[in-house]
Amino acid sequence: MKKVKLYSMLQALLSALLFAAGAPISKILLDDIEPISLAAFTYLGSGIGLFFFRRAVPLRENNEECEAQISKSDIKWLIGAVLAGGIIAPILLMYGLRVTPGATASLLLNFEGVATIAIAGLIFKEAVGRRIYSAIALITIASIILTFNFRDNWGFSTGGLGIIGACVLWGIDNNLTKNISEKDPFAIVTIKGIGAGLFSLVLSFLAGSGFPGIHHILPAMLVGFFSYGLSIVLFIYAMRGLGASRTGILFGTSPFLGVILSFILLKEIPDFKFYFSLPLMIIGAVLILSEKHTHKHTHCILEHEHRHSHDDGHHLHTHKEGIDIEHSHIHRHEASEHIHKHTPDIHHNHQHK
Repeated sequence: MKKVKLYSMLQALLSALLFAAGAPISKILLDDIEPISLAAFTYLGSGIGLFFFRRAVPLRENNEECEAQISKSDIKWLIGAVLAGGIIAPILLMYGLRVTPGATASLLLNFEGVATIAIAGLIFKEAVGRRIYSAIALITIASIILTFNFRDNWGFSTGGLGIIGACVLWGIDNNLTKNISEKDPFAIVTIKGIGAGLFSLVLSFLAGSGFPGIHHILPAMLVGFFSYGLSIVLFIYAMRGLGASRTGILFGTSPFLGVILSFILLKEIPDFKFYFSLPLMIIGAVLILSEKHTHKHTHCILEHEHRHSHDDGHHLHTHKEGIDIEHSHIHRHEASEHIHKHTPDIHHNHQHK
């Protein structure tokens, strides 16, 4: 169990690193590409790139047989994730990036973790304690400071609000995707990327954005492959072992990595709001990362299908022929009750009052 959790944490952190590179590089690309067009080609890059990557670099022999395939009951979650996180969110992000300093934008992306946790706790009833709510409060205050415009007529900057809006939509996307995280992550992200990219491409033509040159399209698609393709695949793998809220917590390191990359790539000098908000963000992240969850809980009878092995303590069923590798099939978990440290993964999705 500890090995599985550590592996999931590393997947979430690598996902955060890849996503972190997306904001500052996209800000550079926005000098030559319209926001909707950039959103379209980054997501097309994620979907098309993963399609060919999966076939050119198989992760293991007979890998597709190890993963549960998407079923009709999954379609509603997938459509919701595509609309919220694949179409509307990236367009809002690109418009926000155009008028917001890269370091500030990267720090504002902390709000995705807050949105993911809040939605997971309030709507899907994942466990969220006082420590987590304190962290949410700190990060929210810091986000308000970063989006507030102290110059001219006081108010909220449209760029900052756009990025906050994108984070809320990605929070919805993360929780919807959690419901299908048992299924093949490559299939999920390929469908999301190509579907969202084509839809946004049509929008860009309707908006009169024009068609950028191939020397702009290829870098955009490359950014999409790494920052929105491989990153999301790793995020889904991590959600299997940690749940939506805890994976969102670790993914919350992405904004700080993005800040560092913004300093390096964009040569930006942040204003006073950044330095005032940074410690609040850091304290909030530390509170979240140090959270522990242990209580007596009951596993109800559960029948589902997903990739699994027989050495994790939760898959005790037997096969007529011994299987010592990861595989996928419909299997049944009998009811049990015990106490141990756990996260809201696919086997600990019980609700809390």
